[in-house]
Amino acid sequence: MIDITLENFQAELIEASVATPVLLDIWAEWCGPCKQLGPVLEKLEVEYGGRFTLAKLDADKVPQISSQLSEMFGVRSIPFCVMFKDGQPVDGFVGAIPAEKIREFLDKHVPGADEAEAASEEAAAHEALAGGDTQGALEKLQHAVATDPANDDARFDYVKLLLQEGRVDDAKVAFAPVIAKTSLVRRFDALQRWMDAIDFAAPPAGAAPSVADFDAKIAANKRDFDARFGRARLLMAEQRWTDAMDELLDILMRDKTWSEDLARKTYIAILEIIEPPKVKVADGQIPPDDPVVASYRRRLSSIVLS
Repeated sequence: MIDITLENFQAELIEASVATPVLLDIWAEWCGPCKQLGPVLEKLEVEYGGRFTLAKLDADKVPQISSQLSEMFGVRSIPFCVMFKDGQPVDGFVGAIPAEKIREFLDKHVPGADEAEAASEEAAAHEALAGGDTQGALEKLQHAVATDPANDDARFDYVKLLLQEGRVDDAKVAFAPVIAKTSLVRRFDALQRWMDAIDFAAPPAGAAPSVADFDAKIAANKRDFDARFGRARLLMAEQRWTDAMDELLDILMRDKTWSEDLARKTYIAILEIIEPPKVKVADGQIPPDDPVVASYRRRLSSIVLS
């Protein structure tokens, strides 16, 4: 539990709610119902195990904030509780309502225990990966997916890391539960295109194609788009991402809609794969772009819009 003041309002309420929902309890010393509600909220904060943060604001000491929130929600009495998420006040309730009603309110806005555990494991995986602990990151992502199978972000990161490590069969097993979502989730479509490229580069039967084979075909005919696309797929399989996008750009410069937008869709898939996780920032701030991704997005836009 934290006390909100004018000095820490931005950091502890607005910015903090980007990472974890914050329930703001607006109260006053003279308010009897406030004193009834306070202990209930404190017990619920412990019960929810860090899935939300309880913040308290004394309406008499910080009237600037309490009056602004009261006007925003059209409320004229206390206790008045406001839920902050992603830097914004999103919902609230008035009065010393029973604990069960508060739980119903919280459960609309606070991640479930499995979701929270999976999100925590996913964040820990990113830290492990940044520290060079690939195996640790894989274990944490595997646990996150097992804990919360609906966490598409964790599954994407898990399958992506397995593919990066060359564990293609394991990646396909982890991807199988969401294969039907490839037409709905762009990042899953990107993973599918990557796995298809890997299969193309190493067919189960017959000779594998080579970059040199496609180079010879392109040298003979610069508009041999099938050869250029095949070359791009081999480069994808080798994780030579910018080389693959350069090859796809050569197709797009000559034919923007070749093969029902196949080159453009594959190019976008690569951008999805190589884009690092977005850093969470407070509302109103823009997370920094990866320079390589930003550069190749601009190159694609300049061709498509020309």
